[in-house]
Amino acid sequence: MNTDIEALLATLTSQTKAYLAHLPAEEEPLIVGIHTGGIWIAEHLHQALQLSSSIGILDISFYRDDFSRLGLNPQVKPSQLPLDITDHHIILVDDILHTGRTVRAAMNELFDYGRPASVSLAVLIDRGGRELPIAAQMVGDVVELPSKQHVKLTGPTPLALEIITTD
Repeated sequence: MNTDIEALLATLTSQTKAYLAHLPAEEEPLIVGIHTGGIWIAEHLHQALQLSSSIGILDISFYRDDFSRLGLNPQVKPSQLPLDITDHHIILVDDILHTGRTVRAAMNELFDYGRPASVSLAVLIDRGGRELPIAAQMVGDVVELPSKQHVKLTGPTPLALEIITTD
């Protein structure tokens, strides 16, 4: 697995620039990061792409389908979207794409704020193992890991990837 964060971010930035080339020039997308690792990646993309709009932040704690089983995350933060998302192009950003459940929860929350023109997904790592039909349009790297291994992004300064093995 490539753990060179700068190389992964450069690949993700390059793919996002290519994606932006297909949007109408006058329609700057809104970058929305999923708390917490997605926000760190979104901040990097926002700066690298030199976007003028503010970054949106989603804390999907109340939208998770395992909320009743896991309980409330003790560090729940409010979501913040800088503008009405209706008819805007959204780039939803997360650190690790695995089962797709986090992205599903984020999309449910986004649509509670309005009806975007489009939602595209950018992730630093796609590790496979999807339980839902969700795919990222922009990916830093694709990694196949055994089910007992997980990738974790730590940060925000410095950003680092680690592989955690569970029993």
